[in-house]
Amino acid sequence: MSTYKCPKGHESTESDFCSDCGAKILGISEQKIAQNATNVETCPDCSAPHEPDSGNYCEICGYNFVTKAHGELAIANSPKEEEKETQKQSFFSTSSSTPQFPVTGWEVVVTIDPSLRHPESPEPPIDRAPITFPLEKATNLIGRNSQVRAIHPEIALDSDDAVSHRHALLNRQADGTFTLRDIGSSNGTQFKGVELKPMVDIPLQDGDEFTLGHWTRVVIKAIRQSS
Repeated sequence: MSTYKCPKGHESTESDFCSDCGAKILGISEQKIAQNATNVETCPDCSAPHEPDSGNYCEICGYNFVTKAHGELAIANSPKEEEKETQKQSFFSTSSSTPQFPVTGWEVVVTIDPSLRHPESPEPPIDRAPITFPLEKATNLIGRNSQVRAIHPEIALDSDDAVSHRHALLNRQADGTFTLRDIGSSNGTQFKGVELKPMVDIPLQDGDEFTLGHWTRVVIKAIRQSS
């Protein structure tokens, strides 16, 4: 991964503005920044903006800008399959000795797990407390902030530079649960130890975990109404 020296001495992963402190990298002209802005494409399927260096797929609908193919998203269950799933969930909730209170919301808890670190990765931050992000929107972007590109993720993982600015999405479904979708990130997303295919939705349940970046672990949790 290329790095650039900012005026304040930081090693930046961005060539225009420092990914650490936001200072402008010397030698990058305003024309280059303007050129990046004019290169933004529009998805022909859903009209969402798409930057050339943010992957081959539209992060909203899955359109492939290289092959011109429409996005392949997860196939919804048939009515019979949904009925079976509902009956199964009902069975487990009524047969469990632990009372199941209604779900009032969802959140993710982000922790740094040193065991995930690759040999070429930098040392993880020490004594970094877990960070909780509420899932308040229907679509929640996971990534890193970029002032230049006006990218402000709902789940900002700025301390891990192996996380793409637009890395993945957590999308709320009709039943209130969420799905995970990698949107063509540079270094991928792992769920249960398996690398996710870009633009494929993975259903998440309370307590599910996924990993990304150098050493970032994310757990999704249901917020339940107390008795």
